[in-house]
Amino acid sequence: MSTDTLKVESRFPQIRGRESRTQSIATRFTEAEEEALLKAAEARGQNLREWARDVLLREATLHNKSVSADSLMTEIIGLQLFLTNVLSPIACGEQMSPDQYQELMRQVKANKPQAAREVIAQHVADKREQVHD
Repeated sequence: MSTDTLKVESRFPQIRGRESRTQSIATRFTEAEEEALLKAAEARGQNLREWARDVLLREATLHNKSVSADSLMTEIIGLQLFLTNVLSPIACGEQMSPDQYQELMRQVKANKPQAAREVIAQHVADKREQVHD
């Protein structure tokens, strides 16, 4: 066998326009964690390595952007609080005064961060339960 056939560079040519990947990160998982990761990768139609690279890079990039997932979740929960508290009186045939509306806006602004943390914590707990089942 010639040495040319053993060279990795000749067997796996670099994709044009992309820097070659030379670095790796190793970590260990339990069998249950690995199964969960494999399922997530499969659901995206990727192998585990591709999926993990995408997730890690997306997470790293997300932290460099001005809007985080937590910020978005806080705003979504704020909208939920607002709609729930506005639509309930309307559905009962009541009207809201401008002062009541302004007070509701103050309450939503004050309470949405804590409410979002609670929703996220519950979501994480539910996911952990599913993994252990």
